[in-house]
Amino acid sequence: MLEGQNIICFAKDWSQDPTSNNHVMRILARRNKVVWVNSIGMRKPNFTSGRDLGKMARAVKRFIKGPEQVQDNLWVFTPLVVPLPHSRWAAAINHRILIMTIAFLRRRLGIDRFQLWTFLPNVAPYIGRLGESFVVYYCTDDFSQFSFVDGARLFAEEQELCQRADVVFTTARALQEKRRLLNVETHLALHGVDHQHFAAALESQTVVPADLADASQPVLGFFGWIQDWIDLDLIAYIAERRPNWTIALIGKASVDISPLERHPNVRILGQKPYAELPRYCRAFSVGLLPFIVNELTRSVNPIKLREYLSAGLPAVSTDLPETRPYRAFCSVARTRDEFLAACEDAISTDSPALRRGRSQAMAGETWEARVNDIGRIVLEVASRQAGQSFAARHSPLKVEPKGQPDFIARPL
Repeated sequence: MLEGQNIICFAKDWSQDPTSNNHVMRILARRNKVVWVNSIGMRKPNFTSGRDLGKMARAVKRFIKGPEQVQDNLWVFTPLVVPLPHSRWAAAINHRILIMTIAFLRRRLGIDRFQLWTFLPNVAPYIGRLGESFVVYYCTDDFSQFSFVDGARLFAEEQELCQRADVVFTTARALQEKRRLLNVETHLALHGVDHQHFAAALESQTVVPADLADASQPVLGFFGWIQDWIDLDLIAYIAERRPNWTIALIGKASVDISPLERHPNVRILGQKPYAELPRYCRAFSVGLLPFIVNELTRSVNPIKLREYLSAGLPAVSTDLPETRPYRAFCSVARTRDEFLAACEDAISTDSPALRRGRSQAMAGETWEARVNDIGRIVLEVASRQAGQSFAARHSPLKVEPKGQPDFIARPL
């Protein structure tokens, strides 16, 4: 188990919906001192967008506020950076600001020797300049495939980060295969689940939320970020062919979902607090994973699959590689008709016993178990590299790629 360490972590914004970033760092903070640095940005903001302008205003307020302690041994800090991630002059300014910021945080919080962890792919320029003793890259997505970033530039930045990190963790097998070409210390770290939290959906005292209490049964549910990787046409297809079913969508929508609003059996419920999700799972008959299958999603390992199963739900997914190992509990469909048929089968064959069995199957896949494995690997890698100098370990091209990697950025 990793303990007694200081960890400075670059990640998404802490206040966003919990992902692996939050779960891993919360658990590490039980035995280590953790400083979470809110997003340093991968995309250029839209200065005509009220949402982006509001986000920047909140970032300035948080910066002025300083580090905020959110639990024992865990502080969150928002750096002040120029929001132009691919501008050379902005990058030079940001480098200087962040170096000074990390030095300030270390003095403020009494941090001497520390590990640098990053969930973001664009951190290579800071390696060796912040005073860290060890570098961990925790890769959760094929970031260069996001439609809202400069894919080619982010691809190059992530390549350098993989080469320079001491250890790379990936949350999907496809991510591991590609990044192992760049770093021999690339290890698979599959997502965990907050099992106890979602298993509450099975308890009789868990009350269905008011906005689904009157829903026509069955209820097919989805929660998560509704982005361009979610197959809205598939959802519309199901809604049209089964008008007596209810489809409930929970989460922030960053794409146009107005075409779904014409279907009276589709309920668009918006974002809900993480604490409330088990109550919604209790209302669901099936948990949906309606992802478009493309270069991005072939490397996705959806956390919500384990959350649905922990809640006892049957799950139906499009053909994502990381859902295939769960076929005992999750139907995997290659076409719209297969997806619809899988939903019908899940509804007709479900039972309380099957729900308890699905939930129990996830009891060993907790975040605690995953973080223990991750910590063990970090200690093993650090032990193997103990005789090497920091400069030697963090020079680019630690491993010469064997030919051109096959994850060159492609448009979605």
